[in-house]
Parts: sequence; structure tokens; C-alpha cells
Amino acid sequence: MTGMETPIYDFCTAYAESGTVRLHMPGHKGQPLLGIEALDLTEIRGADSLYEAEGIIARSEKNAAGLFGSGATLYSTEGSSQCIRAMVMTALLCRTDRSHRPVILAARNAHKTFLQACALLDCDVRWLWPETPPYSLCRCPVTAKGLERVLSSMETLPAAVFVTSPDYLGGELPIKELAETAHRFGIPFLVDNAHGAYLRFLPEDRHPLTLGADLCCDSAHKTLPALTGAAYLHIGKNAPEEFFENARRAMAYFGSTSPSYLILQSLDLVNRYLAEAYPEKLLHCIRRLSAWKLAVTENGWQLGESDPLKMTVDAAASGWHGHDLARRLRQGGVECEYADPDFVVLMATPETSDSDLAAAKAALGDNPRKGHPRSTAPTLLPPESVCSPREAAFAPGEWVEVRHAAGRILADANVSCPPAVPVAVSGERIGADTIPVLEYYGITKLWVVK
Repeated sequence: MTGMETPIYDFCTAYAESGTVRLHMPGHKGQPLLGIEALDLTEIRGADSLYEAEGIIARSEKNAAGLFGSGATLYSTEGSSQCIRAMVMTALLCRTDRSHRPVILAARNAHKTFLQACALLDCDVRWLWPETPPYSLCRCPVTAKGLERVLSSMETLPAAVFVTSPDYLGGELPIKELAETAHRFGIPFLVDNAHGAYLRFLPEDRHPLTLGADLCCDSAHKTLPALTGAAYLHIGKNAPEEFFENARRAMAYFGSTSPSYLILQSLDLVNRYLAEAYPEKLLHCIRRLSAWKLAVTENGWQLGESDPLKMTVDAAASGWHGHDLARRLRQGGVECEYADPDFVVLMATPETSDSDLAAAKAALGDNPRKGHPRSTAPTLLPPESVCSPREAAFAPGEWVEVRHAAGRILADANVSCPPAVPVAVSGERIGADTIPVLEYYGITKLWVVK
């Protein structure tokens, strides 16, 4: 697909060059403070409207749908967080059995946005727990057999199955098999693919849409050259018809009525970028990363399995605490994407230069602790669920120190981003066995129900 049009960018550029007097928002009136204001617009005549798209935005979204092979693609200027909330709402709007409280079956490493959506929409969650050790906050290996076993045991089927793949460490689930299993039970399959927009453009397409997802979110800004906040909500070609009717309305419930036109333009321009030589650039990048991984392994570092664009150093297996290793990188002029006690994650794209990779290799250097692995995170046992996420989130609460939290009911998850994956979730009782896990990940206070 060459010669890709960029209708949003073209409109904004033409307006900026027209000399029109801007007696409308934004307040900067196109005058430079940062230098990008001339292209920063709002929903003036001709600029279309994101949640009622019929013009230039609709044309651009159609271009993106063609590139990703979706039934429809909707733009988000508020990241995958907006898309995750919309996915939950869409699944709940379209459920056919309303004789019981709604529930979604979700892998335990879900982003906190998913939990917040369930609280706002008054939906219960049943968790899929990791099937293989060791425990890590970010990972939740789930198999099709495991999913089938849980679904077969449920008295009432869930409104959807929700998984995260790739996860923050780069782990990928068997999406095709999981989707087929969910569909055998007549259940929509939803994927948080925030870290995997590029998977569509590999020589062997590994995008969740291609593998059977009904709804899928991609954060364009994580792996594509888009501005922070740029994301997609994709609807699978074989998704229920109601998804197409309700998804944009759900996006509007959770999005600002003043979406960023700078972010929309970046999504628009990324269409052209993807349509041109991106697959070749991506393949060349992955080959360079494979060589980098081999070189650092030869220097004594243990790497975890990950999607092609992540370089996940298994700090614990390498004899390090992840935060110490992150400091070592920082002292060498390299900032990682994420670090916890066990892992350090570096993310690359075709925009990462050879000199960048060389700097990261030099910052790691030879591992002086190779052959001396350290212990990893304690295993989290399934906590007791006491009340719904909504009841807990909207109850009066108070802060308590983790060491005094045993027996208390968590009101809201206290976790930073990255990775924004909670240890315990709203409505669960904090057990004595949960406290060491919270402390291991540096969580010192909890917001609990009074």
C-alpha cells in the first residue's frame, strides 16, 4: 500500500498556512511557545470530530484498518488506557445473558486500567492465574487447556476473556489457541496488545487480530514512531456485529471531548510510515537486536524470552538486583524502560541506532556476577475476594502501611506505571502471605477500606 494519504495532517498543515484568524480554541492561537502550536487545532469546520468521525479522521482510521487488517480501527489520543476501558464497556454492552452480575475472565497480570474499568462499570473479575513458575508481577502464562478447564468449571460464562500479550517483560501468550478456545464457548476474546502494534508487520504476522482477537488495543507510541498517547482500538473482522455498533460510543465515554490533534496527526503520518518500507526496517532492526542479544549473553548476562523488540535482562539469574542493574546502565548513559527486582527491560525500534545498541552493550559490560543467581519474588497465592471491585473502590478508605495491612480489604491498587500491574486488587483481603510480595516490589502503603 504505497502513496498513502494523510488527510488529518494535510488539513492541519493547510490551515496553519492559510493565515486564518483563530478566534477559537486553543488559547495559544497558533503562536509559538513550543514551536508546534500552528498544527495544534480543535474540532473546527472541516477538522472532523473523533467520536463522530465522518470526514478526515474517518478516512485516516480506514487507512489504519487496511494496514492492520481489522474490521474497523478507532483512534485514541489517550493511550491504550482509553481503549481498555472501551473494550470492557463494549463487551458488557453486548452480552446476551443479563440474568446475573457481569464477570470477565482475565489473566492476573492485567493493567490497572482494566481494574478501574471494571470498578466503574460494576463488573466482577475472575482471575486466570499463572500456570508455570516462577512468579513475576508482570507475567501470567496461560494455556488453551488451562482456559478451557476454567471456562468448563464456571456456572455462568463470562462476558469476555481478557489477556495481556505481549506483557511488560515481552512474554507472548498462545493467542490463536486461546482465541479458538474462547470462541468454542461463544465468548469474545479481548487482548491488551499495547506493546505489540508492530507484530502485524513481521514476516510471520503475529498480531492478535490476525490470530483471532475480537477486540484489541495497540499503543502506537510504544513501538511505532507516534507521539505519546497515540493508540488504536481494533475490532476483528469476525467480531460480533454489536461491537462495531458500540465501540466508538464506548470510546467517547472515556475520552476527552478535546482530543489532541497533534497526536491524531502522528497516527495519520504513521499510516504512511507503515505503508512504505516499515516491514524491511523492522526485519533489519530485529536482526541487529539478535546480534546484540548474542553478544551480551557471551558477556555473561542472562536474557529472558521476549517479543522481538524487547531486550529483557534476567537480572536475578545474572546475580543482580534489577534496580542496581538499572543504575549501572544509567551510569553508562542508558535509561531502561522498566526495572523491578528480577528484570530490566530495554525496548528498541527501527529508530534505535547501532550506536545506541553499542552504548547499551558497553554500559552492561562484562557481568562480574555471572554464575551467582539470586533468589526471585515470593509466589503470590490467590487472595480471598471479599466484595466487588466497585464496592471496594467506592468505599471510604484510608492509607495503612503494608506491614500493618494483613486482614484489611484493598480499596484501590497502589502501583506506578510502569508496569501498572497490581499485586492485589480492589475487593481482595490482604493475607499475611501477600505482604512479602508487596514489600518485594517496593509497595509500602495501601489504600484500604475503612
